[in-house]
Amino acid sequence: MNIDKIELALSEIFNEPLKDGEQRKIVFWVDKDQEFVEDIEQLALEGVKVHSLTDRNQFYTKYLLEEKDPASSYLIYTNMELGLEDNWLADTVFYSRKFYADRISLILSDLHIDPSLRSVIKKYEKFFNNKERFRKFSALNIESYTEEMIELAIMSVLCNVKTPDFEAVLKAVLMETLDDAENKYLSLFEKFFDVKVFWEYVENYYGYEREEKSLKTLFIHLSVTTFSQSVDEEQLKDLKDFISKRNKTNSAVFIDRWMHHKTDYVVFDEYAEMVEQEIQLSNIIKTLPVETFKLADTFPYIDKAIIIYIANGLMTQLEDYEEYTKLIKLRRAKHYYENFASIYEALYYTVKMHEFYKEHRQGIPQGRAFDLYQSYVKEYHLMDTYYRKFYVAFDEESNHDLLKKLKTLVENLYTNWYMGELSAHWSEAVENEMTEDWSLPGVKNQQSFYSSIIGPKIRNGDRVFVIVSDAMRYEIGVELAERLNTETMGVCDVETLLGVVPSITKLGMPSLLPHKELDIDANGRVLVDGNNAAGLENRKKIIESKVPDSFAVHFQDILAMNKAGRREAFKGKKLIYIYHDTIDAMGDKASTEVYTFNAVETALNQLYDLVKIIRDDLSGTNVYITADHGFLYQRDALEESDKIGLGSMEAIEVKRRYILSKEKREVSGQLAINLSSVIKNDEQLTAYVPKATFRYKMQGSGVNFVHGGASLQEIVVPLLSFRNKRSGQKGAKAIKKVDIKLTNTTRKITNSIFNLEFFQTEKIQDKVIPRTVVIYMSDDEGNILSNEETIIGDRSFDNPADRTFKLRFILKSIAYDRNKTYYLNIKDTETGVAVERIPFTINLGIVSDFDF
Repeated sequence: MNIDKIELALSEIFNEPLKDGEQRKIVFWVDKDQEFVEDIEQLALEGVKVHSLTDRNQFYTKYLLEEKDPASSYLIYTNMELGLEDNWLADTVFYSRKFYADRISLILSDLHIDPSLRSVIKKYEKFFNNKERFRKFSALNIESYTEEMIELAIMSVLCNVKTPDFEAVLKAVLMETLDDAENKYLSLFEKFFDVKVFWEYVENYYGYEREEKSLKTLFIHLSVTTFSQSVDEEQLKDLKDFISKRNKTNSAVFIDRWMHHKTDYVVFDEYAEMVEQEIQLSNIIKTLPVETFKLADTFPYIDKAIIIYIANGLMTQLEDYEEYTKLIKLRRAKHYYENFASIYEALYYTVKMHEFYKEHRQGIPQGRAFDLYQSYVKEYHLMDTYYRKFYVAFDEESNHDLLKKLKTLVENLYTNWYMGELSAHWSEAVENEMTEDWSLPGVKNQQSFYSSIIGPKIRNGDRVFVIVSDAMRYEIGVELAERLNTETMGVCDVETLLGVVPSITKLGMPSLLPHKELDIDANGRVLVDGNNAAGLENRKKIIESKVPDSFAVHFQDILAMNKAGRREAFKGKKLIYIYHDTIDAMGDKASTEVYTFNAVETALNQLYDLVKIIRDDLSGTNVYITADHGFLYQRDALEESDKIGLGSMEAIEVKRRYILSKEKREVSGQLAINLSSVIKNDEQLTAYVPKATFRYKMQGSGVNFVHGGASLQEIVVPLLSFRNKRSGQKGAKAIKKVDIKLTNTTRKITNSIFNLEFFQTEKIQDKVIPRTVVIYMSDDEGNILSNEETIIGDRSFDNPADRTFKLRFILKSIAYDRNKTYYLNIKDTETGVAVERIPFTINLGIVSDFDF
C-alpha cells in the first residue's frame, strides 16, 4: 500500500460520523515493521494532528491526549505492539481505532491473530499472498492461534484437508505419491511453506529420525513400526532401523485408520505390497511360529503365510483341525481377508471334510437300508455340502496353485473315500432289501406327497403354495431351511421323501401332482391318471382338473410381475404350484455342468426370495418346498473305470444312470428295481441303475452331473414345510441380531496398549442372526483415538466361554486429560449405528511407549 492510498484510507476513517459519546477521532497506526517511518512527515490529513508514539514518550502522549489537547483528532503513529502490559495508553487504545498499512498487519487483523505471532505470519507471508489460499485458511475457523496451529492450518490448506490435522496432512502427502520429486504437496511446501518444518512434524509425531528423509522410507517406517506392535520386536531385529523408538502407537493408529478407510485403503494396499517386497518379509515370516504373527494385519503376506501354514498342515496330515478353523475365523476380521476370501473359504471346507473323515476314519459302516438312509439325513449329507462349498470357493480362484493342490485332497476324500464307501454300501443294502419293494419304513414315498400332505390341507380349506425345485438335493434343502428359520419370522421344518426310481424329472414331477395312478407307457411317457404329464402346461391341466381353484406357474413369471400383478394373478387360488429349475438347467447341459454348484448358490437366493414374495405379496402362510430328484456331481473327469457297459438288453429308454426295460434279469454291476411299487406298471418295466456312482458308457459328453439312479444323493428328496408367522401372532419371534457386550468392569485405561474382552450374548440360532461390529476409542467430539477392531458375532456355541473375544487396542501418543470422558464405541457395520458408547477415563501419566 503506497502513501497516497494510506492517506485516502485514513481520511475515510477520520471523516466517518462520530459515534454516540464520541467527541473526536483517535487512530493508532501500527507499523510494526517500520515500513513508513520516512513517509509519516508527508501525511496531510485535514483537521487531524499527527503524533509519533515511542517507548520513551508514552506518558507524554497520554498527557497530550487527555490533558493538553483533549479536543483535537489525532493519528498516533507507532512501531510498538499495543498490548495491555506496561502500556500507559491501554485504556485510550481500547476506545480508539487501530490502523494497519502493511500486509502482515492486515493479515493479523483480518484473521484475529495475536500480534505476538507476527513473526510466524511473516515467515509464511508468501502463502498468504493468494486470495484463494487466504480464503481457505480463513474458512478453517480457527478459534485460538498458536504457531503450531498456524503451521498445521497452512499445511492443511496446501493439501486440501478440511481441518488443521497433521495426520490428515500426512496421509494426503503419502497418498499423492511416494516419489519425492513428483509429489505435488512437497512441491507446494517448498514454495509456500517450509518443507523442513513438515519433516520436523513427521519426526515429532511418528519418531521418524533419518538424515536422508524420503516419503518411501517414511512409509516403510510407519508400516514396520505398526507391524512391530503385533509381533515381538525381538523377532524383527533385521528391521530395527525402520522401527520408531518413540510414539510407536501414533504410527499404529495412523496406519490402522488408513487401512480401514472405505476408499483410500486401495493406495495403502499397493504401498504395503511394495514394503513387504523391500523388507523381504517372507524371509522373516518363514522363521516365525504362526502363533507369533497370527494377529498382525499390516501386510498381505501375513495372510499368505497363514494360508500356506494351514495348507501344509492338511497336506502333511497334521490333524490340528480345530486350530486351523480358529485361524481362519480369526483372519475374517482382518483387513486383507477379502483379498483371500475364496482361498480361506476353500481351506475352511477342506478342513471340514478332513474333520468328517477323522470322525469316520474307521470307515462308513455297512448296514440296513433304513439305517444308512437315516445316517445320510442326519449326518453324511454334510460331506456333500462341504464338497459343494469348496468348489464354489475354488471356482473364484481356479488357477491358484494352492487350490489345485487342495482340490486333489478334496477329490480323494470325497470321490474315492466318501462316495466310494457310502454308495457301495447303500447299493448293497438296496440290492438286499429294496429291489422288489421301493420303500423304507417310516419314510414317505414321493408319490404320496399330494395325498398325504397337500390334499388334507386343501380339503381343510387352507391355501397352499408348492415350490418344486428341479434337482434340489437334500443337503441344499437343509441349507435353505436353516436360512429361512434364521432370517424370517416363519418356521421351516425339514423332512424327506423317498424319491422315485429312476430319479428323473419326467417321473419325479408327476409323482408330486394330485393323482390316483402313475404309469409309464411303452414309449417311455409318464402318465398321471392316463394323461400325459410332460411339461408345465400338461401339469397345469392335471392340477386344475383335480383342484378347480389352482394354478401352476414358472418361477420366472412370478419374478417378472409387480406386487399388484401377482395379487391379481393368484387371486382366489387355493393351490399354487411354482416350478423352479435353476440347478437342473445348468447341470443338465454338458457345456454348463461345471457351473452346477454356482447355480445352487443362485437357486438358494431365488428360492429364499420366492418365499418372501409369497409371504409379503401374496399373504401366503403355508409353503412347501420340494424337488423332483437330487443329483450326483463330481468335478474331476471320470475315468473309464467309472463307467460300465450297457450290455445287450432290449430297452425302451437308455440314459447315463438308468435303463427302462421289459426284461427282468440279474445284470452284473447293476441294480434291477421292480417299478411296480412306484408306478402302476402295466408294461411290467424294470429300472436298471448302475451300482454306486457308475455311469453307463454312452456317446457324448456331460457325465459329471447325472441323476436317474438310486444313490442317496439322487433319491433323498427334501421336503420343507414353511409356515409364516406374523408379528404378534402366537409363537412368532422377531428376527434380532446378537448383542456384543464389553465384559470388563473397569472403566479406566492406564496403558496406551490395553486388552478388552467382549461377549456374544446369544448363540446364532433360529431368529437370532449374526452381527458384525467395529470397536474403537474416541473423544467426546468423535475424533478416533485408537485402532479399530472388528468382531464378527456369528458363533453358534452353547458354551458362553466359546463366545468371548479378546481384543487389543492401541491409543495415540497424545496428552489425555484425566478429568475428561472418553468413549469406547461399538458400531454395527451394516447400519453404521453405534449400538453402545461406553464412557472411560484415560490416565496414562507420562505418555510412554513402554507398556506392560
